[in-house]
Amino acid sequence: MATAAIPESLAGTPAKQLFGAKPAPSIQRPAPFGSYAKGCLAGAEQLPETGPTWQAMRLSRNRNWGHPELIEFVKDLSAKAARQPGWEGLYVGDLSQPRGGPMLTGHASHQIGLDADIWMLPPKRLDLTAAEREQISSISLRRAAGAYTNGNWTPQHHEVLKAAASDPRVARIFVFPGAKVRMCNDETGDRDWLRKIRPWWGHHYHFHVRLSCPEGLEGCVDQAPPPAGDGCADAQTWVNNIINPPPPDPNAPAPAPRRELMLASLPNQCVSVLQSR
Repeated sequence: MATAAIPESLAGTPAKQLFGAKPAPSIQRPAPFGSYAKGCLAGAEQLPETGPTWQAMRLSRNRNWGHPELIEFVKDLSAKAARQPGWEGLYVGDLSQPRGGPMLTGHASHQIGLDADIWMLPPKRLDLTAAEREQISSISLRRAAGAYTNGNWTPQHHEVLKAAASDPRVARIFVFPGAKVRMCNDETGDRDWLRKIRPWWGHHYHFHVRLSCPEGLEGCVDQAPPPAGDGCADAQTWVNNIINPPPPDPNAPAPAPRRELMLASLPNQCVSVLQSR
């Protein structure tokens, strides 16, 4: 794909406003450009609003777009979820915008069409109207600020997360620390998949799946792989620190303010993605 110079009319506008205003994908070959939190997506595919084993939620956000490999993954995972007792499939939250890029609200990542938020709420029906999808909420699975799971946690959540992490397309999955420790303690079989389950703040109403860059797409930048091992000891340390927080470090530097991403901050190909029909 040819790169393009940034027009002066776009140079001073935050990238989230430029990409958030695009209602449809670019007419280009599907390709993610850049990294998960600094990139864009050419030729996105839309996850249909409803399928045999899924429903896309919060349709007003127009964030049910992704690289075709992500769309295929979501469909595959939803079919596996539908085989769990009490689950009709999956309620699918945010993927990406039609052309990826920074979002007006919410996520810092989800920019290259390889991230998906999957609701923790087990679907009982897959005929929700558009209005119902705006009003219904997922459920939280955490207790004690994320140190433990609560009574909403089920063996089926374990199996759905295990199925997602066992997929070779998946790079990592973010979920609250107590869920990681719970899965570490409950798993009695193969444990290799646990390496991809990474504890992170929040992520108790949904879990966040991140795919690896599709093979052969050089413009896509993978995140560094998770450390070796199942990660269970590190997750337990995280939980211990929630229960008994260490004293604050008086010498810790103040967090740097998040900089506004401009079009010039993104890969050069994103100019063409933005300007394509």
